[in-house]
Amino acid sequence: MQIVSLTKDISLKRPLEMGNAEQLNTVKKVLADVKKRGDQAVADYSEKWDGVKLSEFRVSNNEIQEALANFDSELKTDMEEAANNIRKFHEMQKRSSYDVDVKDGSFIGQRVSPLDAVGLYVPGGSAAYPSSVLMNVIPAQVAGVERIVIVSPPNEKGALPDAVLVAASILGIEEIYKVGGAQAIAALAYGTESIAPVDKITGPGNVFVALAKREVFGEVAIDMIAGPSEIAIIADETAYADEVAADLLSQAEHDPMACPILLTTSDLFAQKVAVEVEKQLLKLPREKIARAAVEKFGKIYVAETMTDIIEAVNKLAPEHLEIMTINPHEVAQKVRHAGAIFIGRYSSEPIGDYFAGTNHVLPTNSTARFSSPLSVDDFIKKTSIIYYTEETWQQHAAKVARLARMEGLEAHARAVESRGWTKGMNQS
Repeated sequence: MQIVSLTKDISLKRPLEMGNAEQLNTVKKVLADVKKRGDQAVADYSEKWDGVKLSEFRVSNNEIQEALANFDSELKTDMEEAANNIRKFHEMQKRSSYDVDVKDGSFIGQRVSPLDAVGLYVPGGSAAYPSSVLMNVIPAQVAGVERIVIVSPPNEKGALPDAVLVAASILGIEEIYKVGGAQAIAALAYGTESIAPVDKITGPGNVFVALAKREVFGEVAIDMIAGPSEIAIIADETAYADEVAADLLSQAEHDPMACPILLTTSDLFAQKVAVEVEKQLLKLPREKIARAAVEKFGKIYVAETMTDIIEAVNKLAPEHLEIMTINPHEVAQKVRHAGAIFIGRYSSEPIGDYFAGTNHVLPTNSTARFSSPLSVDDFIKKTSIIYYTEETWQQHAAKVARLARMEGLEAHARAVESRGWTKGMNQS
C-alpha cells in the first residue's frame, strides 16, 4: 500500500457506479418492457442474462426443504444465533405512536405504521449472501411489515444458493423469486402476473440493479444507492500490524473499487502494515480483486497528531471505521461521521458484518455525514393526526385565517372561517 503524508484533500471519492449512457438506456428499456409485458419480459431477460429458462419464478417449498436437508447443521445454528442478535438490536429501534393533548379534548399526534410490502434484492448467481437476507428482512419484520419478498438471480441450474434459502427459512420468509437484475427491480416496482408490487425495495446489486432502483424511485421507495465497500482504520503503535492488514483486506476483497485506508501517527507502523498487506495478499483466494482495490484506492496516511486524524475521518465519513489505539473509546467519542464504528482490537469489522447484531447495510461515499445504517425506521411511515374541538377551533380560527391571508391564500382562510360561530358573523 502507498504511504503518504496526511493532507487536507483526503477523500473517499471514487466514480459512483451510476453506469454509462448505454447501461442506463438498457435499464430503461427493461423497466418499460417489464411494465408492459410482465412475466414474459422477466423470463426473456432472465434467459438472456442469467442463461436460464424458467417457467416458474417462485421458489417452491420442496426447494427450501431440500436446501435445509443439505445444509450444514453447525452453520445453520450460527445463522440462527446471528439472526437472534440482529433481532435483539433492532427491537430497541421500535417507535411508538403518540398523542399530545392541546386542551378542551383537542389533540395532535403521530401514528407510526409499518409499510405494507417490501422487496429485498439479494445478489447471487455464482455467490451466496445469506447475511444480506438477515440484515434486510429482520428490521422489516421488527417494524411489522406483513409482506416481505426476496428476489435473487439464479445460478446456471436455475436455483438459488442453499444458504440464501436457509436464511429465509430461519426468518419464515416463503415468498422468494429466482429473478435478478433490472428485471427483478421492475417486477417489484410495477408488478407482474406472478409477482405483486411492493412499496419499498432494499438490498445491494450490480450497476444495472443500482440504476434500476434509481429509476423506479418515486414509484416505490428505495433504501440507498450504495457504493463499493470502504474501511478506514485509526491505529497507533500499540496495534498489531498483521491484524490491521487483515482488516484492511477484509473489505478490499469485496470489489476492485473498494477503498481500504489506514491513518496513523507512526511512520514505522505504517511501513509494517504495508509489508503485511503485501504478504497477506499473496495468500488470498480473491487476491486479484483485493489487489486491484489496494493499488487503486488503498492508502496509508501518516499524520502529525491524532487530532489531525480525527479531523480527517470526520471529513471522510467512512462506511466502516475501526479504532485500534491506546485510548480507542476516547477517540471514538470525537468521531461524528461514520456508518459504523468498531472500537478496540477485538472488534474486527466482519463481526459487524455477520454476528454482533448491528446492521451491515451502511452509507458509503461519505454519505454518513447525513445518512444512517438500515434500520427499523426504513420500514415504517409516520402519519400526523389532528383533532380540534369546537372550543379550540374558536380560540385559533382567526389566527389561522390571518396567517393564510398573509400568504395570499384566501381559500385557506375561508375554509377555516366557514365553521361554527363565524357563520353567524358572516351572515350578519
